[in-house]
Amino acid sequence: EKEVVDAAEAMPEDKFNFAPTGTGDFKGVRTFAQQAKHIAAVNYMLGASLLGEKPPVDVNGESGPANVTSKADIMKYLKDSFAYAHKSVAGLDANTLLEQVKAPFGDRPMTRVAIVTIMIYHPYDHYGQMVEYLRMNSIIPPASRGQ
Repeated sequence: EKEVVDAAEAMPEDKFNFAPTGTGDFKGVRTFAQQAKHIAAVNYMLGASLLGEKPPVDVNGESGPANVTSKADIMKYLKDSFAYAHKSVAGLDANTLLEQVKAPFGDRPMTRVAIVTIMIYHPYDHYGQMVEYLRMNSIIPPASRGQ
């Protein structure tokens, strides 16, 4: 969470819609902003699955709401998604982690521990992309800066 939020905060607003276009096949890749919104949308989907409810906000598939476009609004959506994720795991314990719940993707059931595992690794998949986008814009990611 900290690395993702710090990386998102480090990208200037005028570069928030950056996506690579150079050498390679970058057609259709997510922009930096879309990466952040996607992380948030999936956080909401995973948290809702753990709680047995619908996501409390628009997730627009896995893309996040189309009307959330400014850096400030995206940052709020991202931070609020992590707060919701914390809420969704707060009541879990050894007795509930292996319970099966409806998966957020598809119709098959998953254990709560499997969903929590996705909640942990999924943001890091996209964090790696966000780091590359920062570096392509000559921005050292906060986690890579010296003390």
